[in-house]
Amino acid sequence: MQNGIILKGYSGFYYVQTEDGVIECSLRGKSRQKKQEFYPGDRVIISRGSSGQGAIEDIQTRDTLLLRPPVANVSLLVIVMSLGYPQAELTLLDRLLVLAEFAGIRPLIVLSKLDTANEHRVEEIKADYVGTGYQFIATSTKSLEGLENVRRELAGETTVFAGQSGAGKTSLMNILIPEVQLKTGSLGDKSNRGKHTTRHIELFPYHGGYLVDTPGFNRLYVPEMQEMELQNSFPEFKPYQDLCRFATCRHYKEPDCMVKEHVDGIHISSRRYDNYIQFLLEINNKEIRYE
Repeated sequence: MQNGIILKGYSGFYYVQTEDGVIECSLRGKSRQKKQEFYPGDRVIISRGSSGQGAIEDIQTRDTLLLRPPVANVSLLVIVMSLGYPQAELTLLDRLLVLAEFAGIRPLIVLSKLDTANEHRVEEIKADYVGTGYQFIATSTKSLEGLENVRRELAGETTVFAGQSGAGKTSLMNILIPEVQLKTGSLGDKSNRGKHTTRHIELFPYHGGYLVDTPGFNRLYVPEMQEMELQNSFPEFKPYQDLCRFATCRHYKEPDCMVKEHVDGIHISSRRYDNYIQFLLEINNKEIRYE
């Protein structure tokens, strides 16, 4: 028996990274009978046959699980937003931050295309996230500025890249793992959105961890999220939540709400608060928007 991590699944086979290399594995009969789901990132136990191929015998407990895209044991979500063209979609950024908080995954915000940005743009964006504790790294794939800081953050993590189309996620990954040249797409003139060029989910070993490229992952998927879970996904609310008049305060129309009292651009961004209300109404209507 050997321990390993699923790098990808394709046509009923799973490719598992072990200390002996990558082993092509099928499912043992009991796993098929249980209709057990296996995802890239799953930590599994495999057996080896005389042919050298393997069989997945069991799965270890997951730390985290994303369902869209389906990846297990992700520890870091890198959200890429453009400082140039296309303009940064900050509502999308907030949605992805909510997803990270809900899934228990640490987010890192990477601001790309620094070489094309107004010198004040980085600080303008960061100002909206006062009190959140989120980390920002401004980067350029042309000058390579900020790339060393990104590398340090990724070491030892299982990292998913997300963010707006055309922001340079794949270009960034091509610099980080040049031995695996992923295809990039250009922005469409009509839609101002980049073409999704990744076709399947795969983990690439990287400095004691893994990098994951995911097809078209720029959306929020929050099944059955409750109001309290949403407000807990806005870390800047936390110092004030217990000071509200009502323990069940939603920070919407209730009187004596200390969260609303601190929506002043100094403690809590008004733009972030407006997005919170938008997301709250979507949850109440059971119609989560995906873009």
